[in-house]
Formats: sequence, C-alpha cells, structure tokens
Amino acid sequence: MLEKLFDLSGRTALVTGGSRGIGEMIARGLVESGVKTYISSRKGDACASLADELSASGECIALPADLSQMSEIDRLAAALGEREQQLDILVNNAGAAWGEPYDEFSEGGWDKVMNLNLKSVFFLTQKCTPLLRAAATAERPAKVINIASIDGIRVPDLETYSYSASKSGLIHLTRRLAKRLIEDRIIVTGIAPGAFASSMNKMARDQADEVSQWVPAKRIGTPEDMAGTVIFLASRAGDYVVGSTIAVDGGVAYAM
Repeated sequence: MLEKLFDLSGRTALVTGGSRGIGEMIARGLVESGVKTYISSRKGDACASLADELSASGECIALPADLSQMSEIDRLAAALGEREQQLDILVNNAGAAWGEPYDEFSEGGWDKVMNLNLKSVFFLTQKCTPLLRAAATAERPAKVINIASIDGIRVPDLETYSYSASKSGLIHLTRRLAKRLIEDRIIVTGIAPGAFASSMNKMARDQADEVSQWVPAKRIGTPEDMAGTVIFLASRAGDYVVGSTIAVDGGVAYAM
C-alpha cells in the first residue's frame, strides 16, 4: 500500500524554472521517481545541460522559455502539446525577486516580479489545462503545484515589496484555481519554501550556518525536503489535499 501511495511511475510533468535551485530539486526528485519530466527555464544552455544530466536517472527533456512574455507562454504550451497528449503534473516554479528601499522602489521591479510570479502562473496553467484535463481521472487526478514562499505568509524584513505581494497573491490564486479546476479532476496546491540554497536565496546558499540559527529546525532545507513534499502532493498520497499551501520552512512561518 505504501509504495502505491507515493508511486509516480509513468506520469509526465512540466517544471518551470527547472534548471537550478528549487526547480532543479523538484525536477531531480520527479525524474528519479520515474516521471517523464520536462524542464523549462529562460537560459536554454543551463536547461539543456541539466536535462542531459538528469536523463542518466530517467527521462528529462529541456523546453526553454521566457515565461515573462505571453508569446513564450503560448509557445511553451504548444511545444509541450506537440510532444504529449496529456500532462499529469504541472509545477509552476519559475519566479523572480526584487529588493529596493521603499522610497526608491521602481515600477520595473514591481512589474517584472508580478508578471513572472503571478501572471505567468495563471496563464501557463490556463494554456496547459487541456493537457491536464486529458490526463485527469477520478482515480488519478492531474496535479498543479504552485511554488510560493513563506514571504507570502509572514512579513519579511527585506524590502521586497513586489515579491511578498506576488507570493501572497499566488497563495490565494492557488485557492481560486483549486475551486475551479477540481471540477475537471485537476487538484491545485501550493508549497511555500523557506530557506533553501539557491541563486535567489543567496544567504541560505552562502551563509547556511548563520541562517540556520533563526530557523526553529536549526538547519536550512535540503533537496530531499523539497522533492519529498512535491512527491507527496503529486502522488495518490496527496489526492485529498486541495487548495492548501504547505509551508516547507523548518518552522519559520508557524513555529516562531
């Protein structure tokens, strides 16, 4: 029974922002779980390089795209549709951050983050919905997993106004999409990561020991922490979790 609960073999996934950081952790976990995994990122070379590496453990295909542009969202969904008749798992991970003092915060820093972190999630999900519907059944629903942040739950110290607002909005968008798409046997959930080593979270990457001191669990997140949560939500084990966003943060959001 336990093996069936977490079995993902034979499924197909798309992970955006999948060439590095949290996206790479997720893609690696899915590939090693037997999922045919497409990874997308703005940097085509990095995307192709990781896909080649992960293909040693399973099946991974690079589909580069700049999801800050609607034309690229359309192109990515169309390219996937040319290769697959259905999509079991969509992981909306691509994102950006921006920090500036309040009195100097720029329109460009606002629009860039909002467009990628929130707008692109909605429209890529919309464009991929026909493929998700084709995969979804009552016994095995399709899954959409949105990667938010604990900065969308709590108020961070850093002056990342558009980032916090976008991730808070994404958490609520996850609930709204869940309400609509459950009608089509598509389950939408979210993950709010805390400190994981990545190019977006340079402090966790470069000062892990220092960052760990203010995490209740006294460590930063590992690839296994992230992959394990995605596997839970994507598999039969997570089929009754609908609209929720899980904080994966060692206790920062709810245990401090």
